[in-house]
Amino acid sequence: MADRREEAAAGQPYKLTFIERLRVTGRVFLLLLLILTHVPMHYLWRLLHLPSAWPRWFLGRVGWAAGARVEKIGVPLRRDVFYVSNHLSWIDILALGGASGTAFIAKAELATAPLVGWLAGLNRTVYVKRENRLGVAEQINDLRLALEDNWAVTIFPEGTTTDGHSLLPFKTPMLRVLEPPPAGVMVQPVLLDYGAAAEEIGWIGDESGLTNAKRIMARKGHFPLRIHFLEPFLPADFPGRKAIAAESRRRIEEALIEALGKPLRPFTYAVEAVRYEAKPADPIQP
Repeated sequence: MADRREEAAAGQPYKLTFIERLRVTGRVFLLLLLILTHVPMHYLWRLLHLPSAWPRWFLGRVGWAAGARVEKIGVPLRRDVFYVSNHLSWIDILALGGASGTAFIAKAELATAPLVGWLAGLNRTVYVKRENRLGVAEQINDLRLALEDNWAVTIFPEGTTTDGHSLLPFKTPMLRVLEPPPAGVMVQPVLLDYGAAAEEIGWIGDESGLTNAKRIMARKGHFPLRIHFLEPFLPADFPGRKAIAAESRRRIEEALIEALGKPLRPFTYAVEAVRYEAKPADPIQP
């Protein structure tokens, strides 16, 4: 299994066995069933001008169908909260959305992705363009409106996905929405812990999104995902986006080290989009 995961991270095709194809087929069938039962109900609720929890239920159940068994640790704030989380997989969005009802900040490319973009739109996703540096002010305004309208918004400040044993530097542009912080808004760091399955679940290296989805949907059985909602803090107590990012990262790092029971390791894959250069792992001490 580890060899196949490394091949996928290297961008090589991932060939499914017959049994794996059956698992993928079964999970895709469940996904279609969830779409047919939940999406029309969401639109009905909207038509009746009722608050709709159907996107939240849908995300959580799709995550369950994909194999995630979510355990919430700590108390998630329900409104006026800016979640700051580590990031491993597209499963993160399903699990966090299902556990808290949060909206998300995502790359603009997601909006045009078949099916995924439409589903993300149902959950009030805020789209941003990393390369549009001249449009940051407009994106910040969109994010402020999202905070006012959505009650809870999640950002993945690493800007990419990792393997659950590393934590990249936090990028701060989207945290400008907290300069100054809107009245009453709290920041709540979140740790996503996949336990022993983290490396297998992680979407890393040159693996395509389709390959990662196939690998996860083809897995035997299920996997744990513990969502640690850490102690929230007032962003005004850490003025400026860099201080907010540093405090959020410190808390997530401490919680991740405790969950792993060992120090974090350098991330060994370069990520051009966030200007991260690959670092060799520390040599094993005798």
